[in-house]
Amino acid sequence: MKLGLGKLRDVLKTGSGASPEEEKKKQAEGKDKAEKEEILKIENEEIKPETSEVNKMELKKTGLEPKEGPLSPADRTGVEKTGLIFFPAFDWAISPTHPEREERLLYTRDQIFEEGLMDLPEIAEYKPRLAEYRDIARVHFCVPDVKAQATTPHLIAAGSCLVLGDALMKAEVKNAFALIRPPGHHSMTVAHGNRGFCNINNEAILVEYLRKKYGIRKIAIVDTDVHHGDGTQEIFYNDPDVLFISFHQDGRTLYPGTGFINELGGPKALGRTINIPLPPGTPDEGILYVLDSLVLPILKDFKPELVLNSAGQDNHYTDPLANMRFSAQGYAKLNEKLSPDMAVLEGGYAIQSALPYVNTGIILAMAGLDYSCVREPDFKPGMFVQGAKDRKTLEEIVAAQLENWKNRDRLVEAEVAKHGDFYRRKKQIFYDTDMIQEFQEETIRMCPDCQGYKTIDSHAHRGVDDTRIFGVSIPIYACENCQAEAREEYRKRLIHPEYEYVYLQDKKQDEYRTYNIRTKRETVY
Repeated sequence: MKLGLGKLRDVLKTGSGASPEEEKKKQAEGKDKAEKEEILKIENEEIKPETSEVNKMELKKTGLEPKEGPLSPADRTGVEKTGLIFFPAFDWAISPTHPEREERLLYTRDQIFEEGLMDLPEIAEYKPRLAEYRDIARVHFCVPDVKAQATTPHLIAAGSCLVLGDALMKAEVKNAFALIRPPGHHSMTVAHGNRGFCNINNEAILVEYLRKKYGIRKIAIVDTDVHHGDGTQEIFYNDPDVLFISFHQDGRTLYPGTGFINELGGPKALGRTINIPLPPGTPDEGILYVLDSLVLPILKDFKPELVLNSAGQDNHYTDPLANMRFSAQGYAKLNEKLSPDMAVLEGGYAIQSALPYVNTGIILAMAGLDYSCVREPDFKPGMFVQGAKDRKTLEEIVAAQLENWKNRDRLVEAEVAKHGDFYRRKKQIFYDTDMIQEFQEETIRMCPDCQGYKTIDSHAHRGVDDTRIFGVSIPIYACENCQAEAREEYRKRLIHPEYEYVYLQDKKQDEYRTYNIRTKRETVY
């Protein structure tokens, strides 16, 4: 399955010293064996802290011990490489024939190796690593614990994002693309199981890791998956420092049935959530219009330190789970215009007809190379046209969301005035994969000095087995009063017999606790 990328082969001929045929033969002989050996090696490693206490003591003697506090990101000016990681997760699948399976990445990997992209001087390939349990607990209340929700493949997928995040912050690469699975953007703060093929949220784990390690504060996440990124939205809904933008097929026609324009954020973060529900059948023209008219102007105004792309590819016209009309050329143009610092693969289930072409186009766009020859065999320019009615719908959405963005500070002021010391909302969440019905009450402390801490009372029904938990989350920029109040809230709940587990998520101190009411044991991450 070749794309005929003659220009890429010309680059390889002048750059590697070996013929394309020799390079291709060498790759074909070694890539499968090497990849599987690497995965087995990673899976057999223990999850260890980056620097042991013994090493710290030795470093202290030399005066080279690690400094307290976050690192400073390096200057990426002049850096030319694009970082890539492939992780197909050979040993994880919901079922052998499920759409979210390893073949999603195997066809892409074969295509990219066949075309010689990995030999380009503009590409740097990185090896995955395991995320630590602490990295997961920094984002999620995993029920009953992190190990139950984050299998080894989940830890490697999340850890792959952290590897590329480090490479980005150290200025080893100008941008990066994590071609990984399992996906994560439907996973919320509380994780009782799998919903929308997601157990843990890779992008959210990356965001909190970069904040803690490098002091990054203002981050924008642009979700281009055809399904609304309801998990990422929920995690950052009350965080004014994270701008979440999602364009997706209208929730009235597709899972998860959310992502409407009135979902704007919590009281102190109104306008920092921007949803763009697209009419079914929207082609390249419509999505690129939304990008140019709404997404890019808002990003320019917000001035984020980093732009992350939840790069779902199920807007493609051949995807079996959705009804959109995006092409590989459209995806490449979107990426070129958006110019994200890092993209993380989410959905996309047209394994042969879309993913190899879309991923190739995105990689070339990120590397600043010509992608004009990347086309699906059956694609013809002009085969999909934006209808006049749908165009009008998009224009109305763009106008409404630009107005919301313009008035965001006024909206926050008016909303905060409506509430006293606490803001509460109740939610019902359905786990479609594991058939769990969850009922939540979320409470936000309306602190005048910070964004306030959050508590979640969650009751999950799974047949005859019900679970009730209570979680307390302290944001990384919490004031001292909120830290003290939140910790006291955690302590008070430890004697409540109606809960099975109580969680403390202290992002300020980077400390995470899980208390089992029945056994009276506390786990600290």
